[in-house]
Amino acid sequence: MGKTLVMESSPETSITQAFNPYVTTQAIYGMGADGLIYEPLIQFDVAAPPKYYPWLATSYTWSNGGKTITFAIRTGVKWSNGTAFTPADVAFTFNLLKTHTAINLDGLSISSVSTSGNNVTLTFPTPQYTNLQSIAGTAIVPKSIWSTVGNPATYTDANPVGTGPFVLSSFTPQGFTLKKNPDYWQASSVHVPTVYFPVYTSNTVISSALDTGAVQWTGNFLPGLQKTFVDPDPADHHFWEAPGGTNSLMPNLNKWPTNQLPVRQAISAAINRSLIATEGEAGLEDPVLNATGLTLPTFSAFSGPVASLTNSATGSAAAAEQILTKAGYTKGSNGFFAKGGQTVALTIIDPAAYTDYAEDDALVAGELRAAGIDATFDGIAVTTWDTDVADGDFQLTSHWSNGGLTPYNMYDGWLDSALATGSTATGDFERLNDPAINADLATLAGASTTAEQTTDLVPIETYVADNLPIIPTTTASDWFEYNSQNYTGWPTQANPYESGQPSGANNGNSTGTDEVVILHLIPTS
Repeated sequence: MGKTLVMESSPETSITQAFNPYVTTQAIYGMGADGLIYEPLIQFDVAAPPKYYPWLATSYTWSNGGKTITFAIRTGVKWSNGTAFTPADVAFTFNLLKTHTAINLDGLSISSVSTSGNNVTLTFPTPQYTNLQSIAGTAIVPKSIWSTVGNPATYTDANPVGTGPFVLSSFTPQGFTLKKNPDYWQASSVHVPTVYFPVYTSNTVISSALDTGAVQWTGNFLPGLQKTFVDPDPADHHFWEAPGGTNSLMPNLNKWPTNQLPVRQAISAAINRSLIATEGEAGLEDPVLNATGLTLPTFSAFSGPVASLTNSATGSAAAAEQILTKAGYTKGSNGFFAKGGQTVALTIIDPAAYTDYAEDDALVAGELRAAGIDATFDGIAVTTWDTDVADGDFQLTSHWSNGGLTPYNMYDGWLDSALATGSTATGDFERLNDPAINADLATLAGASTTAEQTTDLVPIETYVADNLPIIPTTTASDWFEYNSQNYTGWPTQANPYESGQPSGANNGNSTGTDEVVILHLIPTS
């Protein structure tokens, strides 16, 4: 058995003992711990799609033209309190999502749930072929506990009971420890006895901890990795930043001035995507120049029909001003545009601890001011940002996208109004509500081949390019830095059995993907 593994995925200013896998605003959700406690039916290799691993389900079968999916549930699995895991737990979980939209993180429209022996069958009103990851990546919870908690969206889950390889050992506001679950169904594959999650307040502090060996596994934007981290110990210090999705500026479509298309067009025209990539993201991410936001080369198989839809790499203040002038905006003596007595002024918010987004936003604010838009950047606490974005209390923010096996997960996360029906959104943070786009997403979900999916993507991609509900900036890396001194078996570009990002919760799985990695780790001594 090896040593304690110290891992980190999200800078936080404070944490509370709350492990609810369905509450994305809880600090622990972003830290990667939920994925070591709660498990899905299937684990997906987002670094090498469409590869996947049967997990709490041993197999699945589509029927009824993609409207019905049946999972064969694994036997011999126990919850960490020693009770048996059964198909009834799976059925309960999906009925919980069906009843409580606030925890239905992927907006699954479930018609019915039934069990028969070891099988659980879900039916949907429309075909769901491309939605497999959102369905089978759902965290499964124990019926015996969650049936008594009242509102699952407000349940803190301070002492979580899952089927995963780890259980909570100790908790303090400065960090918490998970220990090996003795009842885990793959116990022989767990060679890490304990995992410690410290609280770090910024990427800068995390970078120092990684350099000194205080933390061994991180998932953060850390500039200068080659010089400060790899070069001093190239045998044990490594990183791999696979492009898993697309970063974008998300405009609030319910607030002035970002609810105005000419303003969004001017923002897109003004920003220097190449500069954001080289300076804001330290060259670790690439500018996204396809106006649809499609992540390349990750989704190159789907790009043919929209290859000609492009954005400027460098941006132009003059082009942005021309757009606003043509739309009837006039520049005042203060140097900023206005219309109808309202100045085109906006605040970009992101966590100050997310140092790459903070730099990105500062660059964008300067470029927008040069184009006559009164833009400022406000760096706030991570927890405040999580809440503000979920509640719609912002004008403009930088945010990553969902990753996934196909572009469906990314566009659905951006545009599906079912994800923002209440006061707290789990996606569609800009608050788009377009029935035609919802219908297009439903059509895409029913496409079973790459060719069909490529065709069905076109109206969605064209809408994004024309209407800018999100404004693409750079690729969004699956940040992954690790120290192999104590453990080997990490994923690499040559062996991409998983992305390596220690959170993974933004890749279409509410459970994350760090569990797959940790089960591959072998002690060096």
